[in-house]
Amino acid sequence: MAEPVDYVVVGLGALGSAAAWQLARRGHSVVGLDRFALGHDRGASHETSRILRHSYHTPGYVELTLEAYADWADLEESSGESLVTTTGGLDLFPPDPAISPSDYLASMDEVGIAYDVLDADEVTRRWPAFRLPEGTLALHQADAAIVPAARGTAAMQAQARRHGADLRGEQPVLGLVDHGGAGVEVGTASGTVRCRGVVVTADAWTNDVLRHLDVDVPLEVTWEQVTYFSPAEAARFAPGTMPLWIWMDDPSFYGFPTYGEQTVKAAQDCGGPSIDPDDRGADVVDAAMLERLSTFMGEVLPGSGAPVRSKRCLYTLTPDRDFVLAPVPGHDGVVVGLGAAHGFKFAPTFGRLLADLVTTGSSATDLTAFRMDRPALTDPDYAANWLV
Repeated sequence: MAEPVDYVVVGLGALGSAAAWQLARRGHSVVGLDRFALGHDRGASHETSRILRHSYHTPGYVELTLEAYADWADLEESSGESLVTTTGGLDLFPPDPAISPSDYLASMDEVGIAYDVLDADEVTRRWPAFRLPEGTLALHQADAAIVPAARGTAAMQAQARRHGADLRGEQPVLGLVDHGGAGVEVGTASGTVRCRGVVVTADAWTNDVLRHLDVDVPLEVTWEQVTYFSPAEAARFAPGTMPLWIWMDDPSFYGFPTYGEQTVKAAQDCGGPSIDPDDRGADVVDAAMLERLSTFMGEVLPGSGAPVRSKRCLYTLTPDRDFVLAPVPGHDGVVVGLGAAHGFKFAPTFGRLLADLVTTGSSATDLTAFRMDRPALTDPDYAANWLV
């Protein structure tokens, strides 16, 4: 006999935990499944910090950030935890950057987001730790913030459980059968669960789940690396003294002020090799990636100090670097959420929107750009571009 439940969420990282919370708080019975133990570090929702910001390259994303800030505030109120640490943020465009600032400026202007445009000298005057090339253009957003990765995910799991969700670790999906109007069956080693609809938020393992429906999404999984540096004068890099920042070029880097400890976290965006998430070997430091990042930090933030540890994580990338927030074509009862390696800032919003889609088939937010039948996901000749 199949176990009856209203909805199943497959993948309990940040996006899936948010979806389980949002569905359960609406009064639905929810089973959440993850192929690994809950809170594992094999995916993309572990570790310490992520960036929350308004700065984006399209008005649609900028508008979605307004929802993200509101949804993080909702999670703070619901959980009673302080999760958003405002530090301010800098988008740093060197001379002749690979990423043009024009789309960012136009998109924030259209949505009405306040920001300051600064030159290299003004950045150094305000934040003396920086040493920027002459001609660098900086966009400063005062309300850019840090949100916690593992702790934020755990907070959403706690809220899901508080509303009655049954979250099960070490339960990979072994089968998925769509019966149309009669519901969906999800097979696991512990048995079969029958439900009205399924939310798939399995990130690097998305196609392992969707293959049961003969669906394959063109995804590239890369093996990334973040590194923590130990500044001799940690006070110069503290929140309130140092903003978070993104280097808008190729290669692109990003970093944080000190957060939870007296270290500075930084990484290259999309700098790691492509891998099979089930065959990636040990979590060892990539010396070439570390050298590339350390050289950059020594030039742009020379007081950031020596590296003290590195940590690996996965990026799961769509060809256009846009999200997936949509039902599977031909399978309205199966909804997919993919953050394309920049989704954590939107995690509570993903949960709310995925809950809307799987329960009603629609959302008040325009999600047209995130459909599964868009050219980037259907045209085999689409040229991938991850610099956004």
